[in-house]
Amino acid sequence: MGVAVFPKQPDSNQVSAFLAKTIRHNKAKPKYFICDKGPQFWCKAFKRWCRRRKIQPRFGAVGQYGSIAVIERFIRTLKDEGLRGLLIPLNLRKMREDIDATASWYNTHRPHSWLGGRTPEERYRRIPAACRRPRFEPRPRWPSDSPRASPRAKVRGQPGVRLRLVVDYYEGRKHLPIVTLKRVA
Repeated sequence: MGVAVFPKQPDSNQVSAFLAKTIRHNKAKPKYFICDKGPQFWCKAFKRWCRRRKIQPRFGAVGQYGSIAVIERFIRTLKDEGLRGLLIPLNLRKMREDIDATASWYNTHRPHSWLGGRTPEERYRRIPAACRRPRFEPRPRWPSDSPRASPRAKVRGQPGVRLRLVVDYYEGRKHLPIVTLKRVA
């Protein structure tokens, strides 16, 4: 995935250049490009750009909530979790840094319900979601065959382990938490 910040609404050439750079950087080309019918997408130049690269543009239904749900959810997270409480910088470079950090955190540390509890990075690398990997059990007499919340995950080691909750922040940004449990030695 890639993100870009433009000083004003981009035209189809700017969008195409950004997408080409993102495809090169990720060494992966999408099969589909899902977007709205903004003027930069709903034009001959953009459709021609997609056709030359064998990318099928798909357009969300105009005015219909959820027609481009995945990107809408990312934008909501970007606003609510990534930029909420920040003073929005007027400097374009600083704004790009803030949005890049939020997108990286979103892809590597924030579980997504639509990915079964995985981060996009875990999905891309085919790593099981953290909620499905073997877990620590802090209750010493907890029976291993007892019913528990879904999804079921095997217990790592012996029950009764002492844990500590560790909260770090992505690139030191207090609004982008990285929460982990660590075994107490």
